[in-house]
Amino acid sequence: MADHAEKTKEKVQKENFFVRAGNSVTKFFRETKSEIKKMVWPEPKTVFRNTGVVLVTILVVGLFVFGLDALLVNLLGLIMNVAK
Repeated sequence: MADHAEKTKEKVQKENFFVRAGNSVTKFFRETKSEIKKMVWPEPKTVFRNTGVVLVTILVVGLFVFGLDALLVNLLGLIMNVAK
C-alpha cells in the first residue's frame, strides 16, 4: 500500500518551472494567433476617410486654441495697460 502512495505522489508532482513557463508561452502565442485570425481590417478607403476626418478635426481644434489664446493675450494686455 505504501508503494502505491509513493507512485501516485510521483505522478502528481508538478513539472518544473521552465516546462510550465514554456507551456504558458506556447499557449499565449497559440491564442494570440487565433485572435489575430478573427480581426477584421478596414478597407483602405475607410482608412483614408478616417485619416481625413482626424486631420480636419486637428486643424479645427488648433485654430480654436489659437483664437482663444490670441483673445486672452489681448484681454490680458488691456488689463495690464489699465493697471498702469
